[in-house]
Amino acid sequence: MNIFNRTKKFWILTAVLLMFITMLPLQVFAYPVSSGEAVLEVETGRILYSHYADKKLAPASTTKILTAIIIIEDFDLDVIIKVPASAANVEGSSIYLVEGETLTIRDLLYGLMLRSGNDCATALALHHSGSIDEFAKVMNKKAKEIGAESSHFMNPHGLPVKEHYTTAHDLGMIAAYAMRNETFAQIVKTKFWTIPDGGCGYTRNLINKNKMLTQYDGADGVKTGFTKEAGRCLVSSATRNNMHLVSVVLNSPSMYERSGEILDVAFSKYEMVDVFDYSYQNISLPTDVKGKYCFCSCEGKCFYPLTEQEKSMVHIEADMPKIVKLPVHKGDVVGEIRIYHENQLIFLRKIVSIKDTEKSYLDILREILSLI
Repeated sequence: MNIFNRTKKFWILTAVLLMFITMLPLQVFAYPVSSGEAVLEVETGRILYSHYADKKLAPASTTKILTAIIIIEDFDLDVIIKVPASAANVEGSSIYLVEGETLTIRDLLYGLMLRSGNDCATALALHHSGSIDEFAKVMNKKAKEIGAESSHFMNPHGLPVKEHYTTAHDLGMIAAYAMRNETFAQIVKTKFWTIPDGGCGYTRNLINKNKMLTQYDGADGVKTGFTKEAGRCLVSSATRNNMHLVSVVLNSPSMYERSGEILDVAFSKYEMVDVFDYSYQNISLPTDVKGKYCFCSCEGKCFYPLTEQEKSMVHIEADMPKIVKLPVHKGDVVGEIRIYHENQLIFLRKIVSIKDTEKSYLDILREILSLI
C-alpha cells in the first residue's frame, strides 16, 4: 500500500471515530460509579437519574432513615425513656448510651441521625415494638406502604445481616417520603445538637457526620452509612430553585463527590414546572334548569420536574358533565382533570362546586307544568 492510500485510510478512520464520539452521551463523570445510584424529586417521587437503581444492596446506616420516620410518626418526641441494658452495648457507631439513663425520644433521634448511633436505634426500636424482630416487621410494613417493594429490613440500624437489603430507588422513595415530614427534615439538616445529661454524668455535643451539609450548595440532609459489607453509602438531599432532590449512592468509593455529581446533573437538566391549566380554576357548567349554572373550581399548582424538551409532552384531559343536575352543594365533586406526561398520569384533580345551587319553587313549578 502506498503512502497516499495509507494517509487516505487514516483520515477515513479518524472521521468515523469522531462521528462515533459525537454520538456518545455528553455527560462525563469524574468519580467512580456506585453499585447503585438514583436521584428523585421529593414531592412527586419522579426518578431523574438512575444507575443500577433496582439492584438489591446492603444499605448500612442509611437504614436509619426508615427507623427515624417511623418513630417520628408514632410518638411524641418529648416523651422521656429509660435506656435498657440491651441498647447500651451495641457494636459499631454509638453515642455511648448508659443503661438506666433517661433521654427524650427527640434527643435519641438526633443521636441516631447526626452521629449514627446504633445504640440509639436499638433503644428507639425496643421502645416502639418491644423487640428488634417486631420493629423489623413494622419497618417492612412501612416500606411497602411507601412503595419500596424491593427492600427487606432485619434491624433498625443497618448492621450487616442476611436478608437486610434495599435498592437505590427504594431508598430514594423512603428518603423522599421522610423529607416531606417537617420534623424529620429539621433533624437531618441540623449541624450541631446538644443532649443534656440524662444520668451518664455529662452532656453530649453532637456534630453531624454528613459532610454534604457544608460541602454542597443547597444541601439539607440526610444520612451517611458504612460497613465493610455495604461499602460507603450516602443519601443526600438538596434544594435549589424551588426543586428538592434526594440522591442515593450505595457502595460508592467517593460517596460525597459522586452524590454531588449526580445531583448536579439532575439540577442542570430539570426544573420544576407548573403544569396546571388555570382556566380550570373558574368554571361555570350549565344545569338542568335553564339559566342556572354550577360554579366550579379545581385545585391549582401542579409542579412537576421536566426537562426543556419534555415541557411539550404534557397534556390535560377534562372529564366534566355537559349538564349538572341540581341540587349541587358547595364542595360536591362534579368532574376531574387528569394531567399526563406523555402517557403517564402525573396529577389527578377534582373539579368541585364552590357554592350551593338549588332549584327554586318556581323552577320546580315550571318542571311540573312542562310535563302537563
